[in-house]
Amino acid sequence: MIRTPRQFDLLIFDWDGTLIDSAGVIVDSIQRACEDIGLPAPGERASRQIIGLGLIQALQALLPDLPADDYPRLVERYRHHYFGRDAQIPLFDGVASGIGQLHASGFQLAVATGKSRAGLSRALETSGLGAWFAATRCADQTHSKPHPAMVLELIDELDADPARTLVIGDTSHDLLMASNAGVASLGVTYGAHEAGDLHPHAPLALMNSFAEVHAWLNANA
Repeated sequence: MIRTPRQFDLLIFDWDGTLIDSAGVIVDSIQRACEDIGLPAPGERASRQIIGLGLIQALQALLPDLPADDYPRLVERYRHHYFGRDAQIPLFDGVASGIGQLHASGFQLAVATGKSRAGLSRALETSGLGAWFAATRCADQTHSKPHPAMVLELIDELDADPARTLVIGDTSHDLLMASNAGVASLGVTYGAHEAGDLHPHAPLALMNSFAEVHAWLNANA
């Protein structure tokens, strides 16, 4: 059998909504946090649209008219609700074995996420995936998505070739970050954003499950 030459060496995964099924918990935590400080709960679609951004940037985008002094209170209430449940949030089907297999196949793996460093460290430990990722970037370490800094810093740290780097994510923020960094992207439709949100950013393909992501990477990456 003739094997297609590998196109990519570095695979940069988003976390929430791409590897872990957290979008519903994030939306619920945002809504509960708003109610805690006396604000109407925002709708589900509006809340999903800001997933992937750093927390402060996300809340500012969702509630641009909120007085500046109220954002810290809202952040505290969001973290209260989210961290009370984050250890129980499941990985998507196939992620635990798939990530290990991709690592064993020789890909370098990294994470670029809107989570905080503390939040990602908790998630990597709880999920058991931490050993497979060569490097990670979080929104409180550098610029938030869709700025290209996370991708460019990971490429630099891992001495990777941008032309052989692929970003995999579930939001328009992920795919726009990839475009801004000049690298290819793969979109997933099972997370926070819908296919119509992802199409304009020209991903190589859209996947409907992590099993499809894994199969596509094995066949094409």
